[in-house]
Amino acid sequence: MARIETSSSRPYHLVIFGASGFTGQFVVEEVARTVSEGPKGNLKWAVAGRSKQKLEKVLEQAAGVLSKPELRTEVDVIVADVGEPDSLAAMCKQAVIVLNCVGPYRFYGEPVVKACVENGAHHIDISGEPQFLEGMQLNYNSQAADKGVYIIGSCGFDSIPADMGVLYTRDQFKGTLSAVESFLTVNSGPEGGCIHDGTWQSAVHGFADSQKLQSLRRKFNHKPLPTVGSRLRRRGSLFFSSEIQQYTVPFMGSDPSVVKRTQRFLVEEHQASPVQYGAYAGIGGVGSIIKLMFAGMMFWFLVKFSFGRNLLIKHPEFFSFGVFSKAGPTRKQMEASSFQFAFYGEGYTEEQDPSQGKPNAKIRTLVQGPECGYVATPIAMVQAALTILNEPTALPKKGGVYTPGAAFAKTTLIDRLNKHGIQFSVI
Repeated sequence: MARIETSSSRPYHLVIFGASGFTGQFVVEEVARTVSEGPKGNLKWAVAGRSKQKLEKVLEQAAGVLSKPELRTEVDVIVADVGEPDSLAAMCKQAVIVLNCVGPYRFYGEPVVKACVENGAHHIDISGEPQFLEGMQLNYNSQAADKGVYIIGSCGFDSIPADMGVLYTRDQFKGTLSAVESFLTVNSGPEGGCIHDGTWQSAVHGFADSQKLQSLRRKFNHKPLPTVGSRLRRRGSLFFSSEIQQYTVPFMGSDPSVVKRTQRFLVEEHQASPVQYGAYAGIGGVGSIIKLMFAGMMFWFLVKFSFGRNLLIKHPEFFSFGVFSKAGPTRKQMEASSFQFAFYGEGYTEEQDPSQGKPNAKIRTLVQGPECGYVATPIAMVQAALTILNEPTALPKKGGVYTPGAAFAKTTLIDRLNKHGIQFSVI
């Protein structure tokens, strides 16, 4: 069972590392909103990062936004730097859980995971980088298990809605669910929307390093997961989706790899029936296709060379047609944005043998919520942490490196998300 008690030497339930970063500032606000949901109605927390001044400024900002002047004086500040292992160790010794907001994780993530494992703190991140996530599983899973530490990756928009959405669809299906496809649509208001360029940097380096991800995966020596029923057919790289009535492409983020890792855990640890998964994202009409083709061709060409990667990272707005920016979205843009995942599942009714014939039943579910990067992501991350603190007996029996679905399958995380604006429903 996870250790979740604070003590005189470990005074904080949560420490937000990277609290003064673009995403970190919104995680600070979300933690401040939810203090009453901590153990026994009380959450002890602190902020951490390289600059005491910047951290104090973030608390000042949160105090103003939330009309909570007490944040200026009641939240402790810890100075810690990824480049200084002793400072990370000191931070981790004081935390039950570290909420790690410092990315790109491929450059800055491992020292924090290592410090958490060595110093007995659980670790939650919001990484959408499969190479980092799977590398941590390969390198730290057994050590984390020995220490009783839970390292839970991709607890933001990547990949809680997708991973928990597949489990929700399975749990709502009466029978054996064999396959699910998800279709993501993102809506922005009249002011438009964009994504902070930290995510763009992760994508640039991720695509440049895709060969390393393949060799990393070979080290696991995984056997292919068994297939129940008909094999899920992969769709093309661009098609018109009748499900969401717009042109659609395969989803390029971490969701497919995270969902697959969850399914493998559930098969190996709980002898569950595996669910096949395909992930797609709507891009809109013909104008969007032309933009995407131009952006895609430039990206694929430039990402292969270091000078090209430097250009991409220097000018995110130009090369992404305004989708990514160094400034990130305004609060007004965030308030008007939302996302929707539509899950289309198929399987076998209780009286039908999955080994005989084609699937004979379908299900459709939705996961929908507010702006994905800086509203839904902090909600998901903070609710994941509160689930650990409030439901330690529902987590996997031993520590280790887990996906959200593997860690939270038996918890009330979905109910918690429903109460905070990320809605799961059957249609």
